[in-house]
Amino acid sequence: MTAQDLKEFEKHVTEFTLGNGLHFIVLERHEAPVVSFHTYVNAGAVDDPEGKTGLAHMFEHMAFKGTETIGTKNWPEEKKALAAIEDAYDRLDQEHRKGPRADPKKVAALESDVKAAIEKADSYVIPNLYPTIIEENGGGGLNAGTSYDSTEYFYNLPTNRVELWFNLESGRFLHPVFREFYKERDVVMEERRMRTESSPQGKLFETLMASSFEAHPYRRPPVGWSSDIRNLRVRDAEKFYKTYYVPANITVGIVGDVDPKQVRDLAEKYFGRLAAGPLPPLVHTAEPQQEGPRQSQVESPAQPFDLIAYKRPDQYDKNDPVFDVISSILAGGRTGILYKEMVRDKQISLAAGAEASAPGAKYPNLFLLYAFPSLGHTVEDNRKALHEILERFKKEKVDPATLARVKTKTRAALIRRLDNNAGLAELLTSYYVNYGDWRKLFTSLDDIDKVTADDVQRVAQKYFITNARTEAFDFQPAQVPAAAQAPQSAAPGEKQ
Repeated sequence: MTAQDLKEFEKHVTEFTLGNGLHFIVLERHEAPVVSFHTYVNAGAVDDPEGKTGLAHMFEHMAFKGTETIGTKNWPEEKKALAAIEDAYDRLDQEHRKGPRADPKKVAALESDVKAAIEKADSYVIPNLYPTIIEENGGGGLNAGTSYDSTEYFYNLPTNRVELWFNLESGRFLHPVFREFYKERDVVMEERRMRTESSPQGKLFETLMASSFEAHPYRRPPVGWSSDIRNLRVRDAEKFYKTYYVPANITVGIVGDVDPKQVRDLAEKYFGRLAAGPLPPLVHTAEPQQEGPRQSQVESPAQPFDLIAYKRPDQYDKNDPVFDVISSILAGGRTGILYKEMVRDKQISLAAGAEASAPGAKYPNLFLLYAFPSLGHTVEDNRKALHEILERFKKEKVDPATLARVKTKTRAALIRRLDNNAGLAELLTSYYVNYGDWRKLFTSLDDIDKVTADDVQRVAQKYFITNARTEAFDFQPAQVPAAAQAPQSAAPGEKQ
């Protein structure tokens, strides 16, 4: 990817910002009559209020519930019914706040009132009408995701349905309808149970984050803590929306068979309706310097594995491309050091790898390594091998051939993503929001090319240090000898 390629690419890109602050990046690609849309909201789990984790994720779910005109049989009546749910919940909360003085019978009656109010509101709902409209109009790839740093919404439509996207997407952010909020809250609770509480990997990663970060909100999971999720209210989501979904905090990428002039006209018509607002507050909490190694253990009957993390600076640091190179050298597929030594040669691991940034990149984060022990080998075997590889990595400079190979693979991987409309829409918005200019997508390759063997060794020696390390691993519970087990006939706490 040369500077000339960037100049050629720029000829097909149109950018504009509406009066309310919402930014659009439009890339013309007329090879096929389809268009990819990507809405990037610069707010994620790090922005969840304290005690209300999972709120950014919860609002993402709400964005698929329709509008005041889509998804309802009778909006005026549904609106009244939704308000009645909140009134009933307020009365229940007021009783709960009495603590030990709360009347159990009254609580039960109020819970029944809430349930009845929810059932009445649900009777006005036309389920899944919003996604159904998109699918019936040839849409595909409809989805969204909430990460630590952002919330993103995306799908594709035929060229002759471009205006439909503007109508639907602006509609769900113009006047969001918190339809089926408490039903969806239960869905999120189940999502947490499946992906974290019932997943050894999910549970261990969550433990690693909570151990690595004492203060910064990277310590909190995007899905939220269970106790927070079950207490989220509609007014919490409304406040989050008003704070973070202001137009100036949203960027839209549109890539495909489009006319930039038509796009701008439609943007003014539909998104120009969104009221301007102040940019949301920044996260000011900084993680204190780690003064020593940390270790966490999680008991699990499943396949054991090991996670090792080292503190590293954010994506704006001059060494950011060096970490990307290091990650590729260590874990670049079958040519990576970890695979060759731990999986292929020593055969102590089923898999081993690395991530340059975790769990996000906007703030100081972690360089992550992981290993899954093979049959007959332990977490300790793998941890020892990882430490030995890192220590050798710090002492020996990477050879020119390896460095060149990694740079070539990095360039090839990006070029592959540039061939896909949806991938391009994602990249353009992400680079614009995170670096202030989508061109960083191209110039980042130049940054990679400038990385030297000295840079790799210098960064490894500076950051892969004991005091900056946190480890988390799971272990299988010890087998209790049969003679030591309590007789099956005894109830817990019952004398024999």
